[in-house]
Amino acid sequence: MKPENLLTRRRLLAQSAVGIAAIALPSVLQAAPPALAGGADVFARLARMSKETRWAPLPIGVLVGEIGLALVGTPYVGGTLEVDDDRETCVVNLAGLDCVTFYEVALGFARILRLGAPLTPARLIAEVEKMRYRGGHADGYLSRLHYTSDWLYDNNRRGIVKLASPLLPGAIPLDKELNFMSSHPTAYRQLKAHPEWVKKLAAMEHIWSMRKTMYVPNDVVPMVESLLETGDILGIATSAPGLDTSHTGLCYRDHEGALRILHASSAHKKVELGPRLVDYLASVKKDIGILVARPMEPVQIRH
Repeated sequence: MKPENLLTRRRLLAQSAVGIAAIALPSVLQAAPPALAGGADVFARLARMSKETRWAPLPIGVLVGEIGLALVGTPYVGGTLEVDDDRETCVVNLAGLDCVTFYEVALGFARILRLGAPLTPARLIAEVEKMRYRGGHADGYLSRLHYTSDWLYDNNRRGIVKLASPLLPGAIPLDKELNFMSSHPTAYRQLKAHPEWVKKLAAMEHIWSMRKTMYVPNDVVPMVESLLETGDILGIATSAPGLDTSHTGLCYRDHEGALRILHASSAHKKVELGPRLVDYLASVKKDIGILVARPMEPVQIRH
């Protein structure tokens, strides 16, 4: 995603909403099970590949990378989550992915396989909800983890990922005030429809800004490349005011050992295995470094 197109992690990815009917997770009043908003054929293909290539035994990071690679060529589509002004819906659309929904789907699918759970669209939606919302449950627009650093913090707290940035040599505090969304409320469909939410959001952003978010600057990345692994989640830190990141993706170490970025590219309008990570960072002026989190093996809860 180009910095000039910034809006929030998801809304910042594209301005236009897609004309797809999203289906919500069911409430007690809904009998229908959760369903994909698009891409049932993609789900079927991934399910078939998981059996044919025996993905399930792979370590979760490698598994995330393989699923991400299987999604290469999927169209880049932004705005798929913005379907209603008043109700937050957990949308999963495999027919079009942005840079966040891409890694959410790859990690969600991997978690199902590692748990040995039924591989169904409903289960994928449930896994995505765990990652996408604060505390793992959708409870309105403000419960969505809009900022990358907040997503990483909340999912680290719940053991879905492990924050790696603070452990990498040369990591330094990001030290930025997160306020882009509350400063640009008319850029967001839901905030424009509900200006009463903006003050609460601003207070939340202030709390998030006080956390000690660590990142690895661009000039240090070559020295830590060897410590990064396939499947690691990347947040591309930005110098743009009010934002923590401008883009997200996955690490992928190719057959020659080069560490590359695997991502949904708004520039190329598709999921792609991009250039070496260091080269990608050097190509965008406002990119200043990386936030990194490592997927954790899911724990099967026994009752």
